[in-house]
Amino acid sequence: MELQDFNIREADWKIDGKQLSNIRHLVFIVEQEVPQEEEWDGRDDGSWHWLATDHVDLPIGTCRLLPDGQIGRMAVLSNHRGQGVGTALLDAAVEKARHLGFGEVYLHAQTHALGFYERLGFKKDGEEFMEADIPHYPMTQRLLPPDDNIQRKAIINGNQRFSLKPVDRTKMT
Repeated sequence: MELQDFNIREADWKIDGKQLSNIRHLVFIVEQEVPQEEEWDGRDDGSWHWLATDHVDLPIGTCRLLPDGQIGRMAVLSNHRGQGVGTALLDAAVEKARHLGFGEVYLHAQTHALGFYERLGFKKDGEEFMEADIPHYPMTQRLLPPDDNIQRKAIINGNQRFSLKPVDRTKMT
């Protein structure tokens, strides 16, 4: 088992927006030459975000989940790629969507990254298209309800009845 030399945490746009923006600026606007008006779409405030930091807590990656189930704006600084940061960010976004009850998530994958997303369970869902002058494919992933939420599953399925019984602590040793 390999130890990770980074941390992933859910971020708050109001608090962490500058750090998240800086990463996206470096990756998308500087490195990939995405026009600023395409990068800053006004949808960040109502989205869920994640921030990856290195071993000394410096920001190295980000990802967001929109309320409609789109995962995007995933960016990892170039000197931290290939270390599992992108995988961890994507896993965090997918798990959040699962726990929010989404049945599916989708994303626009840059064509060069198709293999990465396919290895993580996404499937092509259409033809190649251009976005910000970069070729992309639409991709989706079906989600199952979380296994660890028995009460939620019972409510969703509607066919299970359960009740909570008080515990008699006097009989516990």
